[in-house]
Amino acid sequence: MISPSILYFGTPVALISTVSAAGTPNLMPMSSVFFLGQSGILGIGGRSQTAQNLRVNGECVINLPSADLVSRVNALALTTGRDPVPGHKAEVGYEYVADRFARARLTPVDSDLVTPPRVLECPVALEATVVNLHDLDRSDADEPGGTIACEVAVRRVHVHDSVRVAGHPNRIDPDRWRPLIMSFQRCYGLTDEIQPSRLATIDEEWYR
Repeated sequence: MISPSILYFGTPVALISTVSAAGTPNLMPMSSVFFLGQSGILGIGGRSQTAQNLRVNGECVINLPSADLVSRVNALALTTGRDPVPGHKAEVGYEYVADRFARARLTPVDSDLVTPPRVLECPVALEATVVNLHDLDRSDADEPGGTIACEVAVRRVHVHDSVRVAGHPNRIDPDRWRPLIMSFQRCYGLTDEIQPSRLATIDEEWYR
């Protein structure tokens, strides 16, 4: 029996792009994300600028970086798009950065169906709209705190040709797609396939 401080066994890193009420784009790295069908669940700090933007604008892009973009993702560490910096973040050294795309040397490009921009360098980008926001706890009566679970509906999927399966326009090749993975606050990449999975014998197109 153990009592780990966090249950964080490994999930893909995502860069969530959103837009504020004033139209200012923001980019936040996170790794509490998973998908069910065409829906996604994002775990986000309730006082973050991203959470505020999602409440106001209701749109985002979930950009999935490859492992070779790790240094650009790390460039966003201890930065926030919220000004002034919330007290709990200021205490641990966060700084306000107005243009987080520039800080990470990433390129914003227009999305098709939502206002927030996509990240050009990310091989996968999912345009999404908010379905529901669930406050997992509240630290004061006027402003959500702690963590929120944001349920989104994926409206459009963009991928680089370099990660597609030849001859299958709607499939991603797992041998060519190498996502950045976060496990217990450390960055990893995927290794080569160990063996085929018997848990996934149904053709992907069956779900469509």
